[in-house]
Order: sequence, then structure tokens, then C-alpha cells
Amino acid sequence: MSYDLIFSLGKKVLTGGRLTFDEALSLTQVEPSDIPLLLGVANKIREEFTGDQVDTCEIINARSGGCSEDCKFCAQSAHYDVAVETYPLLAEETILAAAKKAAVDGAYRFCIVTAGCGMKKDPDFDRILSTIQRIGRETNLNRCCSLGLLEPSHVLALKDAGITRYHHNLETSPTLFPQICTTHTYEDRVTTIQNVKAAGLQVCSGGIIGLGESWRQRVELAFELRRLDVDSVPINVLNPIKGTAFADNKRLHPLEILQTFALFRFILPTKIIRYAGGRERNLGELVPLGFLSGINGMLLGNYLTTQGRTPGDDLNTVKELGLKPLMP
Repeated sequence: MSYDLIFSLGKKVLTGGRLTFDEALSLTQVEPSDIPLLLGVANKIREEFTGDQVDTCEIINARSGGCSEDCKFCAQSAHYDVAVETYPLLAEETILAAAKKAAVDGAYRFCIVTAGCGMKKDPDFDRILSTIQRIGRETNLNRCCSLGLLEPSHVLALKDAGITRYHHNLETSPTLFPQICTTHTYEDRVTTIQNVKAAGLQVCSGGIIGLGESWRQRVELAFELRRLDVDSVPINVLNPIKGTAFADNKRLHPLEILQTFALFRFILPTKIIRYAGGRERNLGELVPLGFLSGINGMLLGNYLTTQGRTPGDDLNTVKELGLKPLMP
């Protein structure tokens, strides 16, 4: 019976063991009626290894659209005809104002995100460094950024500017990635993560579910993140956007989404598993259940090109479930 499997593997993790690939894959085949049990055990694992604190982060889309990369899910890619706002790097004062708002909202982290392949020969990099430094002087927020592919010199400059964690998603498994993006490689992304870790910074890296991946490929992604020893794992749920290559992708069932969160918690018991984009549209009223299936981090407020809940609503949900948002 699948509930015996759930309790057996849960006990293995709770006593310090690590799931094998085949054990993790077996959790994708549990009977639907046992999914609530899977969520409950994942919640117990979260409680055991990470406690009741929730890592929160607000982001700003500091440079939007016109991206040279052809990621099939992305509204900001120049390869697709999407009605998305496009603009150059925002003024330092505008980004600073967003950071101060994030602090008032109760966010623990603030992340500057830019569209584009990466920072090689990017004329905006020095302005971004200056803005990061100023946020450090005028707020108590932990500072993060997501600027695409980085070389070691970029990483060191960001560290000197005060960045503590760098975000760079793998997006999906290595076996599916070539079908998702052709303008850079999966190995390019791994190299950036390794450059960040080599400099002593934390890494925030996860992916998107609903791209057409199999359960096996979701497990592959989780095991890649475990191999790379990333610190924070954002899990996005695809919002099919008109004009992109994945506009007609079928939405995932809410229980499948929650099962995925639980699966990642079993595989990555000590890490931050972070609620990210797509949760509102795909889970609706079931959003709070994510925090009972292993989630211990979240993005507050809006995303890059889509709206989320208000930060107040997000934090109220966390508190009503007996959890404690981290404070700067």
C-alpha cells in the first residue's frame, strides 16, 4: 500500500537518510487518496529540519523584455510576440523605492531581476552594483539578484557590493532542457551556479513545473539541485502565456502541484523550498496547503510579468498557519 511506502520513506528521511532516485520516483506513483498523507509527512520533515520560519522575498523586474534567449515559457523573450511591457534598466531611485516598500511590507529579502542572457559586456552592470550598495546603506534587507549567466569576476563584484544570495534557475531537468531553450545550454546554467558557490555566496535555484516534463524529469531536477547543494529552491508553476511557445500547455491539477512540493521536500529536507510564480492561478483557494506540504519560503507580492497576492495577504496566510516569517 502506498501509505506504507510514504511512512517508510518519511522515517528514513527524518532519521537522517537520503532517498535514492528510485525511492523518490516511487513517491510519484502513490494512490491519489494517499496524497494528503504524503503532504503531512513532508510537512513533518520541514518542521524537523527547518523549523517554523518562512524565508520571504520581494522582487523587482528592473529591466523588462527584449531578451535574446528563446526560453519557450517566457513572456520576456524577443522570440515571441507577447503583450508585455518592455523597458531599459530602471533608475536607481525607482529600484531603491521598491526595496524600501519591500522592507515596509515585511520582506526578508529583496531581489533585483533583469531580462537578458547575462552580464558579459552588459553596460548596466556597474549601475546595478551601485544600486545594490545603496540598498544596503538605506535598508536592512538581505540583498539578492537574478542577472542571468555570470563569470567569476561578476560574482566577486556582486559579493563586494553586498549580495548574499544569487538566483539562477535550472528551469527543468537536463534531459528536457534542450527542448525548452536552444540559445544557451544547461551546462551554462550549471557553470554560473558553480561560480556563485565558489565565491562563497548562497544559491537560489529551482525551476518550473508544467512545461510538459514527466514525473521522472521532476525527480531529475530535484536530484540535480541536491547534487549542486543549492540553498533555496523556488518552484514555479507554469502560467501559459498567449504568444509564447507554451501558450497551449495544459494546466496541472492542484493535487499534482502539491505532490511535487512534497516530493522536493523529501529529496531536499534541509533546504528552503520556495513558493514562486503561478501558485495563485493554479492552486486558487488551495494556496495555504502548500505550507502544509513542505514549503518554507515564498515570493511576496507580484512576479516579473504577472500579479500575485498582496504581501499582507501572503504574510497573513503564513501566520494563520502558525508559521513565522523571517524578519531582517
